[in-house]
Amino acid sequence: MRKLLIAAAAVLMASSAAQAATEIVVQYPYGELFNDTHKQIAAEFAKTHPDIKVTFRAPYDSYEEATQKILREAITKQMPDVTFQGLNRIRILVDRGIAVPLDDFIKAEKNFEAEGFHQAMYDIGMQKGRVYALPFAISLPIVYYNLDLVKQAGGDPNNLPTTWDGVFALAKKIKALGGDINGATIAWDITGNWLWQAPVFSQGGSMLNADETKVAFDGPEGQFAMNIYARFVKEAQMPNLSQPEMRATFAAGKTGIHFTSTSDLAKTTEMIAGKFALKTHKFPDVKPGVGRLPAGGNLGVITATDPAKRKAAWEVMKFWHGAEGAAIMARNTGYMPPNKKANEVYLKDFYEKNPNNYTAVSQLGLLTKWYAFPGENGLKITDVIKDHMQSVVNGQRAGEPQAVLKDMTRDVQKLLPKSPS
Repeated sequence: MRKLLIAAAAVLMASSAAQAATEIVVQYPYGELFNDTHKQIAAEFAKTHPDIKVTFRAPYDSYEEATQKILREAITKQMPDVTFQGLNRIRILVDRGIAVPLDDFIKAEKNFEAEGFHQAMYDIGMQKGRVYALPFAISLPIVYYNLDLVKQAGGDPNNLPTTWDGVFALAKKIKALGGDINGATIAWDITGNWLWQAPVFSQGGSMLNADETKVAFDGPEGQFAMNIYARFVKEAQMPNLSQPEMRATFAAGKTGIHFTSTSDLAKTTEMIAGKFALKTHKFPDVKPGVGRLPAGGNLGVITATDPAKRKAAWEVMKFWHGAEGAAIMARNTGYMPPNKKANEVYLKDFYEKNPNNYTAVSQLGLLTKWYAFPGENGLKITDVIKDHMQSVVNGQRAGEPQAVLKDMTRDVQKLLPKSPS
């Protein structure tokens, strides 16, 4: 009888402990890139945090959908406890009072710097002097080369182009191989404007003026950038494909040069499956001294409203953004971890064995913030930029890139917040 009572008590205690576990609901974008990563991190987290149960919602399709959905859920009070958003979306979440400030959590941590957290991480998620998010996965624009096609076209795999002129010259030679071979493609519509910002920033340009009242991408830097997109159509004869189609076509060995994010590296390498030699390379023509490249990727934001949930959500954030979680992310994707300990300890030999992953790391000195447009029309501005760019890359207005830039400038200017009188 005594044994039965002890057993029953143990069952009750276990049941009570299970019921006491705090559930933290997490939602993140791009399931095809991040599903395995988040599942692996959750499995490791569970080993040391049995009191916190992590539950995932279906992934957001894109950064745009992630932001639109969290804005709607804030009204209906159906938000997850932790949301992963594009780096340029933290501004709107702070403006709407959705993101929970992390400063007090950070201050309460001991030896946080020894765990790989540092000021540059905080800067990326900082708004109005406070930290509202931590970067999880960082990407930069890079170039993917099919070295087999490069060789067939007479190019040198050990001396790949460092300028746009060199890129298009090689692309034309690859296209001239004939058949269904493409010279070069660019995933121009990533998040609507990330690969618009890249060539503008690479020349030292900016999106808006200092007080954010006037478009600034209509100068020489924007003219340079829009002309690059026209050259993809006119010189490289880029086909009108979607992002997934571009990736699949490159992975099938039908495209010689492909511009996209480091985030595509793991997926693309898996799809290539050894069919040809892949080599990544730096973004071309970054102007010395002033040129920068926008950091892509996503960051974690606590949106829980209950104090107990916020405390548990912080434990989730610490692990996901800490060295172990960041290292899992890096091994599974083409993204870079912002956590120093992940790079210096957990990934010490990783980049030596995976030089294609190191290309983006070698560009870290060019890193700048992915710009978020101000005001209520911030998301709409992104759509406007995307629509104008599309008119060039689909060939409709490839012959008049500067006219497109003028129209884009006019339409974006109309959507900016009015300066105080």
